[in-house]
Amino acid sequence: MHEWLLRERGTFSRSSDVLKPMNYMLSRWADFARFLDDGRICLTNNAAERALRGVALGRRAWTFAGSQRGADRAAVMLTSITTCRLNDVDPKAWLADVLARISDLPSSRLHELLPWEWKNLRDAEKLAGQQTAAA
Repeated sequence: MHEWLLRERGTFSRSSDVLKPMNYMLSRWADFARFLDDGRICLTNNAAERALRGVALGRRAWTFAGSQRGADRAAVMLTSITTCRLNDVDPKAWLADVLARISDLPSSRLHELLPWEWKNLRDAEKLAGQQTAAA
């Protein structure tokens, strides 16, 4: 496709409407083709759009955040919930545990409450419990 774009680009006049998107794609070719080297990268943004659908559906409710601080807090909560989901963590269980533990946790250990760290600690605790029960 890269070769085809380069070849076809030469057939258009400088004022062609097609030339601008072609040049845009060619100037970002390495980013565009990254999915070829990393299978985790999706060709479309459909997953991101699906993840944002709940925010879009609640759009009217967000107008009642009350203030910029309220909107900022809502954004933090939505980001936290989405981060949990992306890390296969139940957002309700994570939030309940974080709220119960955060006041007693020293600041040097706050990183343990990040969803991916929280999940790793829970998995390790489950494994230790299973090994203890088996012994």
